[in-house]
Formats: sequence, C-alpha cells, structure tokens
Amino acid sequence: MKGRTAHRPAAPLQPLDAGRFFSALPFAPTAAQRRCIGECFADMTSGKRMNRLLQGDVGSGKTLVAAAAVWLCAQNGRQAAIMAPTELLAQQHFRTLTELLAPFGIRAVLLTSSMGKKARDEAKRALREGEAHLACGTHALLEDDVVFGRAALMVVDEQHRFGVRQR
Repeated sequence: MKGRTAHRPAAPLQPLDAGRFFSALPFAPTAAQRRCIGECFADMTSGKRMNRLLQGDVGSGKTLVAAAAVWLCAQNGRQAAIMAPTELLAQQHFRTLTELLAPFGIRAVLLTSSMGKKARDEAKRALREGEAHLACGTHALLEDDVVFGRAALMVVDEQHRFGVRQR
C-alpha cells in the first residue's frame, strides 16, 4: 500500500508553533518527544504523505506525539483517527487524548463494535458533519458507513496486530 500511495500528494496543513501545544500540557515534554513532534509537523505541512513508525517503550510518550499531530490537524480544521487493535486500548486512548486535548476544545468520539446503535450513530454523525476532530476506535473505524468530513491523519497503534488490508 505504501508504494501505491507514497507518490500521491497530500493536502499540506498550515505550520503552527508547537509551543502553543506544549504550553497547555501539565508537564514538560522530553527532548525526544519534541524532536518527534517537530518531525511529524514537518511532514504534515510538506504536502507529502507521512508514513512513520514511532517506536518506544510503554510510557515513553508515543501518545503525546499522536496528540500533538491531532492538535495540528484540529487547528487546521481537519480530523484525525486513532485505531487500536482492542476495545480496551481504544477506550484508553479516548480517555487520555480527551484529557490532553480538552484545553484546545478538541472533541473526540469513541467508535467500537460493541457500542450501542444510538451511541455509534451519534459518533458517526459527529465525524461526518465535522463536529468531532478525533475518532478513537477499533477496526470499526474502517466500516463503509464511517465517513470523515475532513480527514487528514490516521494513527494505527500496534499496527502489527491488524491484517494487511486493514493497515
């Protein structure tokens, strides 16, 4: 898939100072987190498709890097998705990212296959109409009736646990 899409251009996001994101955090990011975020921002504002693998131990701050990328998308009026292989992990991302991004008014929705119809339909509506900036979920994000109004970023957590077509 990478070979087929890497050459196609992407709509570049407008560059923003990551300091605005960092200043709202309840902690200071590490130098490595700042470097990774800077590299992601450079990719996302370049007009080229970003395809990155972010590796690190548990607790090393990978979710913070994802949160910064979501912030850049939302500040540009675009949407993002974070897909996890299990509902438990999707729920954890939803809680963590909702808290990290709350100071910016970024709305997140959760979308998993075990949700009730009413909650799923509301999450899908919010994505379709652009009211939600972020969708955290499982493979349920890949269903045909899930439509993003202005998608710009997809983060796949533990991508090795998904099938080739899902990745």
